[in-house]
Amino acid sequence: MATLPPQPDRLDPKRAGAAALSGYFIWGLSPIFYKYLAFASPSEIVLWRAIWSAPVLLMLLYLGRRLTPALAVFQDRKTLLVMLATSLLIAANWWLFIFAVNSGRVLEVSLGYFINPLMVVAVGVFIAHERFGPLRAVAVGLAVLGVINQVIIVGELPWLALVLAGSFTAYGYVRKTIQVDARIGLFWETVIIALPSMVVLSVLEVQGGPNAGHFLDGPFETIMLMMTGPMTVAPLLLFLLGARGLTFATIGVLQFIAPTLQFIVGLAYGEPFSLSYLATFIFIWSGLAVFVFDLLHFERKQKRAGKAPA
Repeated sequence: MATLPPQPDRLDPKRAGAAALSGYFIWGLSPIFYKYLAFASPSEIVLWRAIWSAPVLLMLLYLGRRLTPALAVFQDRKTLLVMLATSLLIAANWWLFIFAVNSGRVLEVSLGYFINPLMVVAVGVFIAHERFGPLRAVAVGLAVLGVINQVIIVGELPWLALVLAGSFTAYGYVRKTIQVDARIGLFWETVIIALPSMVVLSVLEVQGGPNAGHFLDGPFETIMLMMTGPMTVAPLLLFLLGARGLTFATIGVLQFIAPTLQFIVGLAYGEPFSLSYLATFIFIWSGLAVFVFDLLHFERKQKRAGKAPA
């Protein structure tokens, strides 16, 4: 494997693994946190999530000396337009996630994020013309069989899981079209969402009545809504720190921790789970197993060839 240039902020593998694991654990257990926000609508939670994420990210950019590159984004109209699109995609993903959690559909959230890596593979092949070996074809095929099982045997289209996976896949694909640091990109995306959010929430508070906001209802409501900012930023920051010291294959395996924990949370909250529904997950899990095997096999081939993993 080619030697990488020294990076002062690159963690050793153990610390990087701990950071990435922590990030995925927070993502995986986050449905428990958002269930305590059931007093507010998904729309209100998303608005506050953006408002309180922006200052947290601003502080991180300041501490990381990234304010100058962040301000440079204003000089590129194309980048601003792309981030406008990605902000809409991530806001839709946030809304759907919170709607699902507070509707007692965490298992569908889990299914969506299990499907996501395989959807990324499919998009990479059919749109970006990336490598698509026979094992990846099998992996995607098993995921398709899982969806077919859900429609024919279970009797319902897993639209929530598919839209969650699709919106996050689209977000990742569009973000790859611009060369912007992840923290800077997320900062401007939250700012784009936060600016109209402040107007909407102010109107709700002034308007009062059944549609009023809940930020001033009491200390519990205020603190919980404020915590949506750190809950959004913390796992992302931990993931970014971990990714600097881990191989792509390791990250590929670790990414399944979050949906696995979400699956456990859904079961713990007593969500309906039939044998037919289990068959859907088994198809998806089998596809992911094939995908991970292919990922690890490809990395071993790259190492034997003396190349860095791509």
